[in-house]
Formats: sequence, structure tokens, C-alpha cells
Amino acid sequence: MKKAITMDAKDNVATVISATTAGEEVEIFSTKQEVVQHIKARDSLPLGHKIALTDISQGDSIKKYGAVIGKASKDIAVGEYVHIHNVESNRMPLTEHMLSYK
Repeated sequence: MKKAITMDAKDNVATVISATTAGEEVEIFSTKQEVVQHIKARDSLPLGHKIALTDISQGDSIKKYGAVIGKASKDIAVGEYVHIHNVESNRMPLTEHMLSYK
């Protein structure tokens, strides 16, 4: 089973700690090393990338580290890969090159 970590109880995303394939079960841990959730990955995710812990509607805040890091640019289902293809970052504008990545 793959693993991911969430940094704060308010987070709606977690970071996978190994590359994950669509369909794999992911065990979500808190920073206290407690299992807080199990979800099925809807997409393949590279090591260190974000997976949705809840359904997130377009325009809703993306929360990581207990802080808002961006907003959903489209609806995101639990278990989906959360990245620049479905998030508008609060930290930096996206370039055309970045938008072509997935």
C-alpha cells in the first residue's frame, strides 16, 4: 500500500511519499504518524506530489500545511492528482510551458 502525509488537520491534500499508480490504495498519515484516512488514487502521481483528500469544487481553496496555497481551477475528486492542471497557485503565475505539463 502506498503512503502519503498530511501536514495539518485542515489540509484537503496530502503529499505522496512514493510514486503512485492510478487504482492503488493510499494510506494517509498525520505528522503524528497516525493513519487518518485511506483513499484510492484516481491518477498516477510522482513522488512528492499532492493527492486530494476530499472532493474540492472549482473555486474552493487548496489547503496544505494548514494554509491556503491556491484554488481549484476545476472540480477535483477525492484521490485525484492535484497540480498545476487543476490549481491556480497563490504563490506564482503559471507560464505557458508549465501549463503544457501533466
